[in-house]
Amino acid sequence: MPWNGPIEKIDDYRYRIPSDYKKGMNTDGIIYSNDSMIKSVLRDDAAEQVANVASIKGIVGNSMAMPDIHWGYGFPIGGVAATDADTGVISPGGVGFDINCGVRLVRTDLKEQDIKPNIRDLIDTMFQNVPSGLGSKGRVRLSGDELRQVMRDGAAWAVNNGYGRDEDLEYLEENGCMGGVDPSLVSNKAVSRGSSQLGSLGAGNHFLEIQKVDSIFDQEAAKAYGIDEEGQIMVMIHTGSRGFGHQVCSDNLKEMEVSYRREGTTYYSPKFDLRIFDRQLACVPFGSKEADRYINGMKAAANFAWANRQMIVHWVRASFEKVLKQRSDELGMEIVYDVAHNIAKNEVHEVEGKRTKVWVHRKGATRAFGPGKLEVPDKYRPIGQPVLIPGDMGTASFVLKGTDSAMKSTFGSTCHGAGRVMSRSAAVRQFRGERIKEQLGEQGIYVRAASLKVVAEESPDVYKNVDEVVEVAHGAGISTKVAKLVPLGVVKG
Repeated sequence: MPWNGPIEKIDDYRYRIPSDYKKGMNTDGIIYSNDSMIKSVLRDDAAEQVANVASIKGIVGNSMAMPDIHWGYGFPIGGVAATDADTGVISPGGVGFDINCGVRLVRTDLKEQDIKPNIRDLIDTMFQNVPSGLGSKGRVRLSGDELRQVMRDGAAWAVNNGYGRDEDLEYLEENGCMGGVDPSLVSNKAVSRGSSQLGSLGAGNHFLEIQKVDSIFDQEAAKAYGIDEEGQIMVMIHTGSRGFGHQVCSDNLKEMEVSYRREGTTYYSPKFDLRIFDRQLACVPFGSKEADRYINGMKAAANFAWANRQMIVHWVRASFEKVLKQRSDELGMEIVYDVAHNIAKNEVHEVEGKRTKVWVHRKGATRAFGPGKLEVPDKYRPIGQPVLIPGDMGTASFVLKGTDSAMKSTFGSTCHGAGRVMSRSAAVRQFRGERIKEQLGEQGIYVRAASLKVVAEESPDVYKNVDEVVEVAHGAGISTKVAKLVPLGVVKG
């Protein structure tokens, strides 16, 4: 049912839901979109979720949604909100169930002609080396103590155990680890689910892709990122914290939600004196034991995800070595960057002219820090952070760069992908995986999938036009285009 609340066009790339839309909103809602895409945004209640987020206690700035906005749990997918680190709250719905779902990009010195005869072999070997599919288990099974070490050390655990190189860590957001995790606060059920899944891709929209550089828009930034020319081969990895992160989110949501009771059209927590429009926005104040437990678990799951992607990179390199009979370092297989797009982070931003400590919830949104930020690797600091935007398996992905404008307007945030316009169930009713695979093959894209049902669910037609999503982000200045990448081969769960 279409959303019929008030929405005002600010400019070519922004729309406002005014704070007087309903009593309890503390700020405006801002949706990044354009005239054509806003029509699809308003087809469901994702805009209502933007307004609902504006009601949470301690929100700083606007409740925002990026151009890939669609309906989510509590927060919309594409939602961004910052809360005051002293007086605000944290909400698991502002991060999502797949904690630190994210993207990693690996560059190579290879050109399309170097691998064209080997695409099928490369994809098939990656499919064999990286377990994928619903409920897939990793190639290693960890003891509880080993998994707790992963929770503490993140990607460094993988590197220290032979899965990668020391220099890889420099090019991961947070260097692949959020510190201060106490594994004893994570449930045994989460540990049980995670112990068999490290080093696996999973299903849904997760993928491995061999891509080629199709276009370069910003030569200076591209050169800094190791993107040298059109036709260059890249590998993109998209996955997260698997069942471990899902269980961490579920455990903490269950604990938070029980303190809320329905009162008319809202939900109220007597324990915390908090009121929300949607129970899925269950939140707790910073400093409470519930907030501390969730933040600890979120960090543990984020570290699991960074270790997961690190192990996958190792097996991607091994796959190229096996097929091409050269060492991965000789092939120039280096990490460009790794971004988290389901995370909450304690950051310092300028708010009304004052440096303020906030927790930025990014739920289906990517950090996009501009030039000069210490959080960005030295090599990229003059340019700004690489931003990785995966599309669907039939179109394109993009490399963007973070901007000063994003720092001022979106707490250094931008979009994270194309954004769905059709549910998985609707996609399965409309599409057949076998036919989608054939059509992609006719376009020169080889697909190897654990499930043809997932291929149907992930049909290119279920997503927004990623070029248009990126144009909005670029036009609004919250991240700007560096390069466009197109798929040659895809591994799906």
